[in-house]
Amino acid sequence: MVIIIGSGPIGLATAIELKRKGIESLILERGCLVNSIYNYPVNMTFFSTSDRLEIGDIPFISHGPKPTRKEALEYYRRAAEHYELDIKLYEEVTAVDGSDDNFTVTTTKGSYSCSKIVLATGFYGQENRMNVPGEDLPKVLHYYDEPHRYAWQNVLVVGGGNSAVDAALETYRCGAHVSIVVKYPELKPSVKYWVKPDIENRIREGSVTGYFNSEVVEIREDEVDIRTPEGDVTIENDFVLAMTGYHPHFGLMKKLGIALTDDEKKMPVFNEETLETNRKGLYVAGVVCGGMDTSRLFIENTRVHAQHIAGDIEKKLNG
Repeated sequence: MVIIIGSGPIGLATAIELKRKGIESLILERGCLVNSIYNYPVNMTFFSTSDRLEIGDIPFISHGPKPTRKEALEYYRRAAEHYELDIKLYEEVTAVDGSDDNFTVTTTKGSYSCSKIVLATGFYGQENRMNVPGEDLPKVLHYYDEPHRYAWQNVLVVGGGNSAVDAALETYRCGAHVSIVVKYPELKPSVKYWVKPDIENRIREGSVTGYFNSEVVEIREDEVDIRTPEGDVTIENDFVLAMTGYHPHFGLMKKLGIALTDDEKKMPVFNEETLETNRKGLYVAGVVCGGMDTSRLFIENTRVHAQHIAGDIEKKLNG
């Protein structure tokens, strides 16, 4: 038995590859199926084409040139059903005891025995905080869903990547008064090429107020203080959408005994060929392998992890 922690695309792909080799697996997920994708903005469109998101040789057909969040949710649900994967949802892993070939995984609902473990938890569940006064106010959100609730409100978007740009444009077009704070001189180069001109034009014409080389210093009930190159400014505010990025669940990795590199990337230590970590019998898969370097790994270039891990586990189980 192999336990896979996380039911994202790579967790599902690993379970599929194991099943193809006749190896039993159980997926444990603290949220819903493909929880990270579920928490994407409702109207989000992927940067990748649908064929690069496929797992298990199941075709992913989208209606447009780029698949949507809704299409992805349906696709991965269909893949899990097709392969009859054993998945337990809303069950969080709290501890892992034992050693290779004799692990005990404890969750919020019980415990399970297994020979190998694969950690495929991604990074979307842990937000990067701004660490400023007022960040814990209810009006501050680190996840953006859809624009309607922000109609006619003063909205401040924090961040310069795709999530921030999408949130700024959607809320603006829903009638919000939008400002965006970017700590760099310009938006990130990774912003989707078909969206970047749109937000740049909105900022240029003044429809969206842009603060570059700037940062939020304090959030209050109806105001936000921003530090800009020209000095501090205070703006009226009803909502703050902190699209400041996310990071892997380092606490869980440490709890599982996975060593992290001592540089700023905090990458888990693992064998590049097999993806087995310093803790024998425990593997990492998917974007969690990148640590804080979350812009390097995606679904499309980590699907191969499933094959590497399944192949190594098969070799070891067969002695």
